[in-house]
Amino acid sequence: MKASESVKNYAASVRMYTNYTVREIKKMCKEIGPRPAGSESEKKAQEYITEQMKTCADEVTIEPFELSPKAFMSFIKICGTFLIFAVIFSIISGIADIPALQYVSIALTAVAFVCLVMEFLMYKPFYDKLFPKATSHNVVGVKKATGELKQRIIFSGHVDSSFEWTYTHLGGAVLLYICGIYAVVSLVGVCLINVFDAFNVFADGTTIDTVLFWAQLGLAPGGIVAWCFVNFKLCVEGANDNLTGAFGSIAILKYLKDNDISFEHTEVVAISAGSEESGLRGSKAYMKAHKDELKDVPTVFIGLETFRDYEDIAIYERDMTGTVKMDKGAYTLMKKAGLEAGLDLPYSSVYMGASDAAAVQQAGTPAVTLAAMNPGPPRYYHTRGDVGDNMIPKTVEKCLEIALNALFIYDEEGYKKDYMA
Repeated sequence: MKASESVKNYAASVRMYTNYTVREIKKMCKEIGPRPAGSESEKKAQEYITEQMKTCADEVTIEPFELSPKAFMSFIKICGTFLIFAVIFSIISGIADIPALQYVSIALTAVAFVCLVMEFLMYKPFYDKLFPKATSHNVVGVKKATGELKQRIIFSGHVDSSFEWTYTHLGGAVLLYICGIYAVVSLVGVCLINVFDAFNVFADGTTIDTVLFWAQLGLAPGGIVAWCFVNFKLCVEGANDNLTGAFGSIAILKYLKDNDISFEHTEVVAISAGSEESGLRGSKAYMKAHKDELKDVPTVFIGLETFRDYEDIAIYERDMTGTVKMDKGAYTLMKKAGLEAGLDLPYSSVYMGASDAAAVQQAGTPAVTLAAMNPGPPRYYHTRGDVGDNMIPKTVEKCLEIALNALFIYDEEGYKKDYMA
Protein backbone atom coordinates (compact mmCIF):
# COMPACT_ATOMS: atom_id res chain seq x y z
CA MET A 1 0.00 0.00 0.00
CA LYS A 2 1.23 3.47 -0.88
CA ALA A 3 1.10 6.32 1.61
CA SER A 4 -1.33 8.14 -0.66
CA GLU A 5 -3.71 5.16 -0.36
CA SER A 6 -3.55 4.93 3.42
CA VAL A 7 -6.29 7.49 4.10
CA LYS A 8 -8.98 9.34 2.22
CA ASN A 9 -8.06 12.91 1.31
CA TYR A 10 -4.35 12.15 1.74
CA ALA A 11 -3.21 15.60 0.61
CA ALA A 12 -5.46 17.30 3.15
CA SER A 13 -4.21 14.95 5.85
CA VAL A 14 -0.56 15.72 5.11
CA ARG A 15 -1.40 19.42 5.23
CA MET A 16 -2.98 18.96 8.65
CA TYR A 17 0.22 17.47 10.07
CA THR A 18 2.20 20.20 8.35
CA ASN A 19 0.09 22.73 10.23
CA TYR A 20 0.77 20.79 13.43
CA THR A 21 4.51 20.91 12.78
CA VAL A 22 4.57 24.64 11.99
CA ARG A 23 2.31 25.50 14.90
CA GLU A 24 4.39 23.56 17.42
CA ILE A 25 7.63 25.08 16.15
CA LYS A 26 6.30 28.59 16.58
CA LYS A 27 5.07 27.71 20.04
CA MET A 28 8.43 26.30 21.10
CA CYS A 29 10.34 29.29 19.69
CA LYS A 30 8.03 31.67 21.57
CA GLU A 31 7.78 29.84 24.89
CA ILE A 32 11.21 28.20 25.18
CA GLY A 33 13.35 30.06 22.68
CA PRO A 34 16.97 29.22 21.82
CA ARG A 35 18.19 25.80 22.96
CA PRO A 36 21.97 25.47 23.30
CA ALA A 37 23.22 21.92 23.69
CA GLY A 38 23.15 20.75 27.32
CA SER A 39 21.21 23.81 28.50
CA GLU A 40 18.10 24.01 30.67
CA SER A 41 16.12 25.29 27.67
CA GLU A 42 17.15 22.27 25.59
CA LYS A 43 15.99 20.03 28.45
CA LYS A 44 12.65 21.85 28.65
CA ALA A 45 12.20 21.42 24.91
CA GLN A 46 12.87 17.70 25.19
CA GLU A 47 10.44 17.38 28.09
CA TYR A 48 7.77 19.04 25.97
CA ILE A 49 8.56 16.75 23.05
CA THR A 50 8.34 13.76 25.38
CA GLU A 51 4.75 14.70 26.20
CA GLN A 52 3.99 15.13 22.50
CA MET A 53 5.40 11.70 21.70
CA LYS A 54 3.39 10.06 24.46
CA THR A 55 0.22 10.92 22.54
CA CYS A 56 1.27 8.86 19.52
CA ALA A 57 3.99 6.34 20.46
CA ASP A 58 3.72 2.98 22.21
CA GLU A 59 6.86 3.65 24.17
CA VAL A 60 8.75 6.87 24.92
CA THR A 61 12.09 7.22 26.66
CA ILE A 62 14.23 10.22 27.46
CA GLU A 63 17.89 9.29 27.43
CA PRO A 64 20.47 11.53 29.12
CA PHE A 65 24.10 11.68 28.02
CA GLU A 66 27.11 13.76 29.00
CA LEU A 67 29.03 16.08 26.72
CA SER A 68 31.12 19.23 26.63
CA PRO A 69 28.71 21.59 24.83
CA LYS A 70 31.15 24.26 23.66
CA ALA A 71 34.09 21.99 22.84
CA PHE A 72 33.18 21.27 19.22
CA MET A 73 32.81 24.80 17.86
CA SER A 74 35.67 26.02 20.04
CA PHE A 75 38.09 24.53 17.53
CA ILE A 76 37.73 27.84 15.65
CA LYS A 77 38.74 29.93 18.63
CA ILE A 78 41.56 27.51 19.48
CA CYS A 79 42.89 27.75 15.92
CA GLY A 80 42.60 31.54 16.00
CA THR A 81 44.37 31.84 19.36
CA PHE A 82 47.20 29.50 18.38
CA LEU A 83 47.64 31.35 15.08
CA ILE A 84 47.97 34.73 16.80
CA PHE A 85 50.56 33.42 19.28
CA ALA A 86 52.40 31.60 16.50
CA VAL A 87 52.92 34.89 14.68
CA ILE A 88 53.98 36.67 17.87
CA PHE A 89 56.54 33.98 18.74
CA SER A 90 57.85 33.95 15.18
CA ILE A 91 58.39 37.71 15.15
CA ILE A 92 60.09 37.65 18.56
CA SER A 93 62.26 34.78 17.31
CA GLY A 94 63.44 36.89 14.37
CA ILE A 95 64.01 40.09 16.33
CA ALA A 96 65.69 38.52 19.38
CA ASP A 97 67.36 35.70 17.42
CA ILE A 98 65.77 32.91 19.49
CA PRO A 99 65.38 29.96 17.06
CA ALA A 100 63.52 27.85 19.64
CA LEU A 101 60.53 30.20 19.46
CA GLN A 102 60.19 29.51 15.76
CA TYR A 103 59.76 25.82 16.52
CA VAL A 104 57.15 26.75 19.11
CA SER A 105 55.36 28.69 16.39
CA ILE A 106 55.41 25.67 14.09
CA ALA A 107 54.10 23.45 16.89
CA LEU A 108 51.23 25.83 17.68
CA THR A 109 49.99 25.97 14.09
CA ALA A 110 50.42 22.21 13.68
CA VAL A 111 48.38 21.48 16.81
CA ALA A 112 45.72 23.94 15.67
CA PHE A 113 45.47 22.17 12.33
CA VAL A 114 45.12 18.79 14.05
CA CYS A 115 42.28 20.24 16.16
CA LEU A 116 40.55 21.45 13.00
CA VAL A 117 40.86 18.05 11.32
CA MET A 118 39.83 15.97 14.33
CA GLU A 119 36.92 18.08 15.57
CA PHE A 120 35.51 19.58 12.36
CA LEU A 121 36.44 17.19 9.55
CA MET A 122 36.18 13.95 11.56
CA TYR A 123 33.84 15.03 14.39
CA LYS A 124 35.98 13.28 17.00
CA PRO A 125 35.89 14.49 20.63
CA PHE A 126 39.61 15.27 20.42
CA TYR A 127 39.96 17.71 23.32
CA ASP A 128 36.43 17.69 24.77
CA LYS A 129 37.61 16.57 28.21
CA LEU A 130 39.26 19.97 28.66
CA PHE A 131 35.89 21.77 28.56
CA PRO A 132 33.07 22.00 31.15
CA LYS A 133 30.58 19.13 31.09
CA ALA A 134 26.79 19.23 30.84
CA THR A 135 23.93 16.80 30.36
CA SER A 136 21.91 16.66 27.16
CA HIS A 137 19.05 14.34 26.23
CA ASN A 138 17.66 12.30 23.35
CA VAL A 139 13.94 11.54 23.22
CA VAL A 140 12.97 8.29 21.53
CA GLY A 141 9.40 7.36 20.58
CA VAL A 142 8.60 3.88 19.29
CA LYS A 143 5.54 2.57 17.46
CA LYS A 144 5.93 -1.18 17.72
CA ALA A 145 5.11 -3.75 15.08
CA THR A 146 1.86 -5.57 15.79
CA GLY A 147 3.37 -8.93 14.86
CA GLU A 148 6.84 -10.39 14.44
CA LEU A 149 9.42 -7.61 14.15
CA LYS A 150 11.28 -7.90 10.86
CA GLN A 151 12.50 -4.38 10.14
CA ARG A 152 12.83 -0.92 11.63
CA ILE A 153 12.80 2.61 10.24
CA ILE A 154 13.97 5.65 12.20
CA PHE A 155 13.05 9.28 11.54
CA SER A 156 15.12 11.85 13.38
CA GLY A 157 15.59 15.59 13.80
CA HIS A 158 17.53 17.54 16.43
CA VAL A 159 16.01 19.90 18.96
CA ASP A 160 19.08 21.95 19.92
CA SER A 161 19.94 25.18 18.13
CA SER A 162 23.24 26.72 17.09
CA PHE A 163 25.23 29.63 18.39
CA GLU A 164 25.24 32.39 15.80
CA TRP A 165 27.76 32.40 12.98
CA THR A 166 28.89 36.01 12.84
CA TYR A 167 29.83 36.23 9.17
CA THR A 168 26.70 34.48 7.87
CA HIS A 169 24.65 36.99 9.84
CA LEU A 170 26.64 39.99 8.59
CA GLY A 171 27.13 39.06 4.96
CA GLY A 172 25.67 35.67 4.10
CA ALA A 173 27.50 32.93 2.22
CA VAL A 174 29.97 35.25 0.45
CA LEU A 175 31.37 36.75 3.65
CA LEU A 176 31.28 33.36 5.37
CA TYR A 177 33.45 31.74 2.73
CA ILE A 178 35.81 34.70 2.37
CA CYS A 179 36.49 34.76 6.10
CA GLY A 180 36.60 30.98 6.44
CA ILE A 181 39.06 30.51 3.59
CA TYR A 182 41.22 33.40 4.79
CA ALA A 183 41.41 31.91 8.30
CA VAL A 184 42.40 28.44 7.04
CA VAL A 185 44.92 29.83 4.55
CA SER A 186 46.39 31.97 7.33
CA LEU A 187 46.84 28.95 9.60
CA VAL A 188 48.52 26.84 6.93
CA GLY A 189 50.50 29.77 5.57
CA VAL A 190 52.02 30.83 8.88
CA CYS A 191 53.01 27.23 9.58
CA LEU A 192 54.72 26.86 6.19
CA ILE A 193 56.49 30.21 6.45
CA ASN A 194 58.03 29.19 9.75
CA VAL A 195 58.98 25.77 8.43
CA PHE A 196 60.66 27.38 5.40
CA ASP A 197 62.50 29.82 7.64
CA ALA A 198 63.49 27.34 10.34
CA PHE A 199 64.89 24.80 7.90
CA ASN A 200 66.39 27.34 5.46
CA VAL A 201 64.33 26.16 2.51
CA PHE A 202 65.14 29.42 0.79
CA ALA A 203 68.61 30.88 0.59
CA ASP A 204 69.37 33.48 3.23
CA GLY A 205 68.77 36.98 2.05
CA THR A 206 67.24 40.23 3.07
CA THR A 207 64.63 40.17 0.30
CA ILE A 208 63.34 36.69 1.16
CA ASP A 209 63.28 37.46 4.88
CA THR A 210 61.38 40.67 4.23
CA VAL A 211 58.81 38.92 2.03
CA LEU A 212 58.24 36.17 4.59
CA PHE A 213 57.97 38.71 7.40
CA TRP A 214 55.32 40.79 5.64
CA ALA A 215 53.49 37.71 4.40
CA GLN A 216 53.23 36.49 7.96
CA LEU A 217 51.94 39.84 9.17
CA GLY A 218 49.38 39.80 6.35
CA LEU A 219 48.12 36.42 7.54
CA ALA A 220 48.13 37.23 11.25
CA PRO A 221 44.61 38.81 11.23
CA GLY A 222 43.32 35.39 10.21
CA GLY A 223 43.51 34.50 13.89
CA ILE A 224 41.20 37.37 14.81
CA VAL A 225 38.85 36.46 11.97
CA ALA A 226 38.67 32.89 13.25
CA TRP A 227 38.14 34.04 16.82
CA CYS A 228 35.08 36.06 15.78
CA PHE A 229 33.52 33.29 13.68
CA VAL A 230 31.08 32.06 16.36
CA ASN A 231 29.23 34.26 18.83
CA PHE A 232 28.86 32.12 21.96
CA LYS A 233 26.81 34.87 23.59
CA LEU A 234 23.94 34.47 21.12
CA CYS A 235 22.11 31.20 20.51
CA VAL A 236 19.56 31.29 17.69
CA GLU A 237 15.97 30.01 17.73
CA GLY A 238 16.60 27.29 15.16
CA ALA A 239 13.04 27.09 13.82
CA ASN A 240 14.07 25.59 10.47
CA ASP A 241 17.34 24.09 11.69
CA ASN A 242 16.09 21.87 13.04
CA LEU A 243 12.73 21.96 14.76
CA THR A 244 11.27 21.12 11.35
CA GLY A 245 13.01 17.76 11.59
CA ALA A 246 12.21 17.18 15.26
CA PHE A 247 8.49 17.92 14.98
CA GLY A 248 8.36 16.41 11.49
CA SER A 249 9.42 13.08 13.03
CA ILE A 250 6.65 13.35 15.63
CA ALA A 251 4.14 14.29 12.91
CA ILE A 252 4.82 10.94 11.23
CA LEU A 253 3.93 9.05 14.42
CA LYS A 254 0.86 11.23 14.90
CA TYR A 255 -0.27 10.51 11.35
CA LEU A 256 -0.12 6.78 12.08
CA LYS A 257 -1.79 7.05 15.46
CA ASP A 258 -4.60 9.40 14.46
CA ASN A 259 -5.45 7.33 11.38
CA ASP A 260 -5.21 4.02 13.25
CA ILE A 261 -2.43 2.75 10.97
CA SER A 262 -0.16 -0.01 12.25
CA PHE A 263 2.44 -2.19 10.58
CA GLU A 264 2.66 -5.90 11.25
CA HIS A 265 6.41 -6.27 10.81
CA THR A 266 7.81 -2.73 10.81
CA GLU A 267 8.80 -0.77 13.89
CA VAL A 268 8.69 3.00 13.45
CA VAL A 269 10.97 5.13 15.62
CA ALA A 270 11.02 8.91 16.01
CA ILE A 271 14.06 10.55 17.62
CA SER A 272 14.37 14.10 18.85
CA ALA A 273 18.14 14.26 19.18
CA GLY A 274 20.04 16.61 21.43
CA SER A 275 23.34 18.35 20.81
CA GLU A 276 23.65 17.91 17.05
CA GLU A 277 25.15 21.38 16.83
CA SER A 278 27.85 20.30 19.29
CA GLY A 279 29.40 17.74 17.00
CA LEU A 280 26.58 15.19 16.53
CA ARG A 281 26.96 14.17 20.16
CA GLY A 282 23.29 13.18 20.52
CA SER A 283 23.26 10.77 17.59
CA LYS A 284 26.61 9.36 18.68
CA ALA A 285 25.19 8.75 22.17
CA TYR A 286 22.08 7.10 20.70
CA MET A 287 24.11 4.74 18.52
CA LYS A 288 26.31 3.78 21.47
CA ALA A 289 23.31 3.12 23.73
CA HIS A 290 21.41 1.10 21.10
CA LYS A 291 24.37 -0.61 19.43
CA ASP A 292 23.18 -4.19 19.95
CA GLU A 293 19.47 -3.46 19.51
CA LEU A 294 19.98 -1.97 16.06
CA LYS A 295 21.56 -5.19 14.82
CA ASP A 296 18.54 -7.40 15.54
CA VAL A 297 16.65 -6.56 12.33
CA PRO A 298 17.37 -4.48 9.20
CA THR A 299 17.22 -0.81 10.17
CA VAL A 300 17.24 2.38 8.11
CA PHE A 301 17.82 5.85 9.56
CA ILE A 302 16.33 8.89 7.81
CA GLY A 303 17.54 12.23 9.08
CA LEU A 304 15.03 15.04 8.55
CA GLU A 305 16.91 18.33 8.35
CA THR A 306 15.93 21.96 7.75
CA PHE A 307 12.71 21.86 5.70
CA ARG A 308 12.63 25.36 4.25
CA ASP A 309 13.86 25.97 0.70
CA TYR A 310 11.49 24.18 -1.70
CA GLU A 311 13.73 24.39 -4.76
CA ASP A 312 16.56 22.82 -2.76
CA ILE A 313 14.84 19.68 -1.48
CA ALA A 314 17.51 17.02 -1.90
CA ILE A 315 18.79 13.65 -0.75
CA TYR A 316 22.19 13.88 0.89
CA GLU A 317 24.10 10.83 -0.30
CA ARG A 318 27.34 12.20 1.19
CA ASP A 319 27.86 13.78 4.57
CA MET A 320 30.50 15.11 6.95
CA THR A 321 31.99 17.57 4.46
CA GLY A 322 31.57 14.94 1.76
CA THR A 323 33.81 12.37 3.46
CA VAL A 324 31.09 9.90 4.52
CA LYS A 325 29.26 7.94 1.81
CA MET A 326 25.67 7.17 2.79
CA ASP A 327 23.96 3.81 2.25
CA LYS A 328 22.73 3.23 -1.30
CA GLY A 329 19.63 1.43 -0.09
CA ALA A 330 18.75 4.39 2.12
CA TYR A 331 19.25 7.09 -0.48
CA THR A 332 17.53 5.19 -3.29
CA LEU A 333 14.60 4.62 -0.92
CA MET A 334 14.29 8.41 -0.65
CA LYS A 335 14.68 8.74 -4.42
CA LYS A 336 11.70 6.45 -4.95
CA ALA A 337 9.74 8.26 -2.22
CA GLY A 338 10.41 11.57 -3.95
CA LEU A 339 9.20 10.26 -7.30
CA GLU A 340 5.94 9.16 -5.68
CA ALA A 341 5.60 12.75 -4.43
CA GLY A 342 6.12 14.07 -7.95
CA LEU A 343 9.74 15.17 -7.51
CA ASP A 344 12.89 13.74 -9.04
CA LEU A 345 15.07 14.66 -6.11
CA PRO A 346 18.75 15.33 -6.79
CA TYR A 347 21.52 13.71 -4.79
CA SER A 348 23.62 16.21 -2.89
CA SER A 349 26.17 16.43 -0.11
CA VAL A 350 26.77 18.18 3.18
CA TYR A 351 29.65 20.23 1.78
CA MET A 352 30.69 21.87 5.04
CA GLY A 353 29.79 20.27 8.36
CA ALA A 354 27.68 17.19 9.06
CA SER A 355 24.27 15.88 10.03
CA ASP A 356 23.23 13.17 12.49
CA ALA A 357 22.93 10.67 9.64
CA ALA A 358 26.72 10.72 9.26
CA ALA A 359 27.24 9.49 12.82
CA VAL A 360 24.64 6.76 12.30
CA GLN A 361 26.20 5.61 9.02
CA GLN A 362 29.66 5.56 10.60
CA ALA A 363 28.29 3.35 13.38
CA GLY A 364 27.12 0.79 10.84
CA THR A 365 23.40 1.51 10.35
CA PRO A 366 22.21 2.47 6.83
CA ALA A 367 21.42 6.18 6.87
CA VAL A 368 20.53 9.14 4.71
CA THR A 369 19.38 12.74 5.13
CA LEU A 370 16.43 14.46 3.50
CA ALA A 371 16.94 18.21 3.58
CA ALA A 372 15.57 21.36 1.98
CA MET A 373 18.16 24.08 2.40
CA ASN A 374 20.03 26.23 -0.08
CA PRO A 375 23.59 24.85 0.20
CA GLY A 376 24.89 28.44 -0.08
CA PRO A 377 24.32 28.44 2.92
CA PRO A 378 21.33 30.82 3.18
CA ARG A 379 21.37 34.01 5.24
CA TYR A 380 19.16 32.50 7.99
CA TYR A 381 21.47 29.51 8.54
CA HIS A 382 22.82 29.56 12.10
CA THR A 383 21.74 33.17 12.57
CA ARG A 384 19.07 35.13 14.41
CA GLY A 385 17.05 35.02 11.18
CA ASP A 386 16.08 31.37 11.75
CA VAL A 387 12.79 32.17 13.52
CA GLY A 388 9.26 30.82 13.47
CA ASP A 389 8.03 33.49 11.07
CA ASN A 390 10.73 32.53 8.56
CA MET A 391 9.38 29.07 7.71
CA ILE A 392 7.83 27.95 4.43
CA PRO A 393 4.95 25.53 5.13
CA LYS A 394 4.85 24.40 1.49
CA THR A 395 8.33 22.93 1.90
CA VAL A 396 7.51 21.27 5.22
CA GLU A 397 4.43 19.71 3.62
CA LYS A 398 6.29 18.26 0.66
CA CYS A 399 9.07 16.87 2.84
CA LEU A 400 6.55 15.21 5.17
CA GLU A 401 4.88 13.68 2.13
CA ILE A 402 8.22 12.28 0.95
CA ALA A 403 9.01 10.90 4.41
CA LEU A 404 5.62 9.19 4.64
CA ASN A 405 6.12 7.73 1.18
CA ALA A 406 9.46 6.30 2.30
CA LEU A 407 7.83 4.75 5.36
CA PHE A 408 5.16 2.93 3.36
CA ILE A 409 7.62 1.82 0.68
CA TYR A 410 9.92 0.44 3.36
CA ASP A 411 7.09 -1.42 5.07
CA GLU A 412 5.96 -2.89 1.75
CA GLU A 413 9.34 -3.83 0.30
CA GLY A 414 11.63 -4.17 3.31
CA TYR A 415 15.28 -3.16 3.13
CA LYS A 416 16.76 -3.31 -0.38
CA LYS A 417 20.23 -2.44 -1.57
CA ASP A 418 18.80 -0.41 -4.43
CA TYR A 419 15.13 0.62 -4.64
CA MET A 420 15.60 1.99 -8.15
CA ALA A 421 17.01 -1.21 -9.66
